[in-house]
Amino acid sequence: MRTREQRDLFPSALEMAILCTLKRQPLHGHVLAQQIKRTSNDLLQVEEGSRYPTLQRLLKADLVKAEWSILPTNHGVRIYKLTAKRAKHLEYECHDLRGCLQRLRVS
Repeated sequence: MRTREQRDLFPSALEMAILCTLKRQPLHGHVLAQQIKRTSNDLLQVEEGSRYPTLQRLLKADLVKAEWSILPTNHGVRIYKLTAKRAKHLEYECHDLRGCLQRLRVS
């Protein structure tokens, strides 16, 4: 079992990964996690237990917003997207998820 220090090596890595991924397009939680995993070459694997609490923190901080949508299969999903304020700020912080991850890596 990993210790808290090992799991939280980069406390803001998940937040930045989510924000940089949502910069490209609005997504629902499961697809968001898949996109982060794929883009990070499996460096970040976003589990439900951390994904949704992080999304809730970002919602409360007004960095993302969520809207309900219906999939073609008649399932309701919550689609997350950046707020206009955060989207503009991200223009200066990262160009893509790989750029964000490079900034978070330990030398």
